[in-house]
This record gives sequence, C-alpha cells and structure tokens, in this order.
Amino acid sequence: MMIKILLVIFIGLASGLSVGAGFVAFLTVLGIIPRLTQLSKSLRMIQYYEWAVVSGVLVGVFASLRDPAFHISSYFLIPLGLTGGVFVGMLAAGLTEVVNVFPILAKRIRLDKQIIMLVMAIVLGKIFGSIFQWLYFIHH
Repeated sequence: MMIKILLVIFIGLASGLSVGAGFVAFLTVLGIIPRLTQLSKSLRMIQYYEWAVVSGVLVGVFASLRDPAFHISSYFLIPLGLTGGVFVGMLAAGLTEVVNVFPILAKRIRLDKQIIMLVMAIVLGKIFGSIFQWLYFIHH
C-alpha cells in the first residue's frame, strides 16, 4: 500500500513539474515575459516576473494535487479574481503580440481597416464568456 502511495506521489509531481517546465519553456522561447516587461516599462523587474511565473506554476501543481478549499471573505475574492484576470489578459496580450495574431487574423477576415473592432470584439467576447461561465457553471 505504501509503495502505491509513493508511486502516485511520484507520478503526480513528475507530471506536474513536466507540464510546468513546458509552460515556462513555452513562455521563454516565445519571449513573452521580456515583451511584457517592455510594454509595461518595467524591464528592471524581469527576474520578479520570471519568479512569479515559476512560483505560479508550482503553486498550481500543488493546488491541482490537493484541491484546496479556502474559507475567505468574498470581499477578498473580488480583487484576487481581478488580478488573476489581469494576469491572464496580459499573458494573452503578450502572446498575441509576439506571434502577430491580430494583423494576420484581420487580414484573413478582411478587417484590415477596422482592427480596433476586432480587438474589441475579442475583449467583449472574453468578458461576456467569463461572466456566463461564472453565473451558469459556477453558481448554477
């Protein structure tokens, strides 16, 4: 029985760390973190960004293995959710800028002149999709 538990722990940690390492490598190869620091004019803090990503991956691995339940106030969850959303949004924005997704997409769907409409449609779709997911799947 103890060997089975140790094997499950080893497989869980190994798979989580490999996924986390792949995520960090993905961000590093595409140069998303350096680009984010350039956009936010905080180049001197690049090591903090990198450590934040690595720490986030490790905490995510631990949380996915443990499935924690936090009993905290809803007033604390609002800024936590907002900062998480800002992080994911900035990450997505950095990724799309690095691989030039918007200009290619705008040219393909013939919206070269209205690229701001394309960006706003994506932003509003993300907002309404998140609200729908929260209201329907989380609170239903």
